[in-house]
Amino acid sequence: VNIVYYFVLYFFFFQAEDGIRDFCLSRGLGDVYKRQVHGELIKKNKDIQAYLIQKVMFSVTQKVFKKNLQSLTRFSPAFFAGKDIKFGQDCRDRMLKGCELLADAVQTTLGPKGRNVVIEQSFGSPKITKDGVTVAKNIEFADKYMNIGAQLVKSVANKTNDKAGDGTTTATVLARAIYKEGCKSVAAGLNPMDLRRGINLAVDAIVQDLKSRSKPIRGKEKISHVATISANGDQQIGRLIAELMDKVGEQGTITVADGRTLNHEIEIVEGMRFDRGYVSPYFVTDPKTQKCEFENPLLLLTDKKVTNVQQILHFLEYAMKGSRPLVIVCDDVESEALATLVLNKLRGGLKIAVVKCPGFGDNRKSQMNDIAVLTGGTVITEEIGLQFDKAETSVLGSCKKVIISKDDSIILDGAGTKETIEERIDTIREQLKASTSEYDKEKLQERLAKLKGGVGIIKVGGASEVEVNEIKDRIQDALCATRAAVEEGIVVGGGCALLYASRVLKNLKGSNFDQQVGIQIVERAVQIPCKSIAQNSGFDGAVVVGKLLELNNENMGFDAQNGVYVNMEETGIIDPTKVVRVALQDAASVASLMTTTEAMIVEAKDDKKGGQSPSPYPTDFE
Repeated sequence: VNIVYYFVLYFFFFQAEDGIRDFCLSRGLGDVYKRQVHGELIKKNKDIQAYLIQKVMFSVTQKVFKKNLQSLTRFSPAFFAGKDIKFGQDCRDRMLKGCELLADAVQTTLGPKGRNVVIEQSFGSPKITKDGVTVAKNIEFADKYMNIGAQLVKSVANKTNDKAGDGTTTATVLARAIYKEGCKSVAAGLNPMDLRRGINLAVDAIVQDLKSRSKPIRGKEKISHVATISANGDQQIGRLIAELMDKVGEQGTITVADGRTLNHEIEIVEGMRFDRGYVSPYFVTDPKTQKCEFENPLLLLTDKKVTNVQQILHFLEYAMKGSRPLVIVCDDVESEALATLVLNKLRGGLKIAVVKCPGFGDNRKSQMNDIAVLTGGTVITEEIGLQFDKAETSVLGSCKKVIISKDDSIILDGAGTKETIEERIDTIREQLKASTSEYDKEKLQERLAKLKGGVGIIKVGGASEVEVNEIKDRIQDALCATRAAVEEGIVVGGGCALLYASRVLKNLKGSNFDQQVGIQIVERAVQIPCKSIAQNSGFDGAVVVGKLLELNNENMGFDAQNGVYVNMEETGIIDPTKVVRVALQDAASVASLMTTTEAMIVEAKDDKKGGQSPSPYPTDFE
């Protein structure tokens, strides 16, 4: 190292000889310099060494900057990225192209005879699905203008999926239909803002009509019909979901898991789910599913904050002696205590997890007491005079299994006695009767469902992982649709609800001609779902829609599976009102805004390379 150090300094001695001569003279080293004893100068005089190092740094910086100045100039668009702008009909047409391609891919899955879509995965085998939102999420276009249109329509599907859990394909098809008609009207010279107002007027009128047509869902058979339609006509899935809901209750929790056989199985376990997950990902026991699962754990329940490990040491020792996992449900845990627990878990093999208390305020106390009743434990709280150091290990609850994810936790088969659980349920029912607040009633009903309903598990069977995943997607859709039907009721299915609701638009008047055209756009768009279902089944959609509109009986519809006109309610072809409503509202909201677009701004392409804009980090720096 010293040899290299002195060689570099000696080399730069000659590079900066004039400066060194002046430097030596100013330091009274002129005689030494005159003798040209350069090595002696460099080795013995620290000031000259420092001076040379400074010259080295300056010289290197100067050379690198000069050499790369041209490179910096060439890459200036990366630092000051250029933009491309399109205006008017040109930008709307480009967005429409992306929207059309995405909608065409999603539309193939609609109806009982809809087809599957195969999606390439970045890892693992390709995914086969009939779930509209899954198809939409996997679509990206290289053309940025097309991609903007596709992403906006994709947001419709995502929003509908978040609100209703189903109806994503219908929402996508409606968005495309409204935007396509809107583009034509704007090109003809109509005001896009008035078009949007007309579209919103029509949507509000249809939503009110749907609510008036909605009927509450009653009985196992109706639930089975809703689930079957949502699962693309799979009657087995419909029966499984109806059976589970009948046993765990309409507000009960149902989860979907991979089975180990070729056939689907259901399992009902007494348990409770609450919306709090682990406080640290280091508690995960299954890296694949990112969940923490414990068999036969102990539960420490408290509404206090754990500030140090000494507070809970005797509980940890008790759990270690019995070789049982410990789950702590507390208000919070300090960083030092959390770090100690994580370290012991990783290095010492301590089976532990920490979860925050569910709920807020008085509702938190109530939910903690519910968990205590279910698990046979006691909540450590100052209200009953319990402290960590005074509490005995008898306050610990237990259960057969705990499953903790990032967002929620499930307690299965708690050790609480049936008598205490029934007593708690009766207490909640009395509170429900006495309550006058809608918010309190809602929270009490949630608590009642958690204590009473338990957890239903559908174990999905199949010959391959690809098949199991495809069925799981449909079951999730069916579950969401069933819950939506319980929440807001049902209407006739097969796209007929929107078709018949559009009759109210005949008498709806906008304040000007442009708004009236907006109303007509929605009137034509709501026919598309019914047309698409018929076309996917091999029939002429326009003929089917025309015949249905001629009928006086609004319970009649087209059974695309069998190709006949039937009474939809009697046949069991029904849709949840919430799914239909949310699909229309979300589609109209985004599509009408897209219609008002007059300019689009995207990042410019590099014409020389024919690709996207260059990376902001030049690659040829030395």
